[in-house]
Amino acid sequence: MLSETLRHYWSGDVLAANVFIGLNLLGALLLGMLVGYERSYQGRAAGMRTYGLVCMASTAFTVFGGFAPLWYGGSAAQVLGSSTSVVQGVVTGIGFLCAGVIMKDGLNIRGLTTAASVWAVSAVGVLLGVGFYAAALLLALLCTLSMSLLHRLEAKLPGRTTLDIALTFRQGFQPKLDELDKRAEARGYRVLRDTLTITFADNQPLWKFGAVALERSRAASPALLAEELATSDGVTSFSIAPVRN
Repeated sequence: MLSETLRHYWSGDVLAANVFIGLNLLGALLLGMLVGYERSYQGRAAGMRTYGLVCMASTAFTVFGGFAPLWYGGSAAQVLGSSTSVVQGVVTGIGFLCAGVIMKDGLNIRGLTTAASVWAVSAVGVLLGVGFYAAALLLALLCTLSMSLLHRLEAKLPGRTTLDIALTFRQGFQPKLDELDKRAEARGYRVLRDTLTITFADNQPLWKFGAVALERSRAASPALLAEELATSDGVTSFSIAPVRN
């Protein structure tokens, strides 16, 4: 009977599996956040939200397979092979979808958190589909809290901000990298030399590079940097954009 089948989804073994999966998800979120904070502190694009979501989704896809006999309320023995293939197809397909929302613009990499959240939501769907309803609900809740609250937490924690800067110099002006380094350090930044690209158009040199704040709370704000660049000798135009994910 239908009522008997539904009752299997909330049996003691299934509930115990949901609790175990939930504890693994919480642990994965915390460990992912820990690694992500190191990247966020260094001013990298991927931070606590992205790492936390990816770690949770990876855990969900891995741990629920250990409870295969409890899938579909304990009736998975008849469909286990085909269900595993379906899950593999979902993970592969969602991976291609996630790649499509990631865009790179200079040092900015946009869509990383969105891609991670799409992948995590696919894990929610898989958990829901095999009958681990409590674990699916917890994962969806943790994903929502990660995307809405971790960004504020990251902003309050000590860290380094990275700026994507482009400077166009007037004709005849010869910029010097060592002088640029000194001016950046005086304002609390370090020029990332390995990001420097130099182009020459209309007899004007254009420099694009990244600058990371040595300490976010003490570095000059982008607005203050813009005020100084607007009156700087030799600079005809510029752009300053915080690196985001």
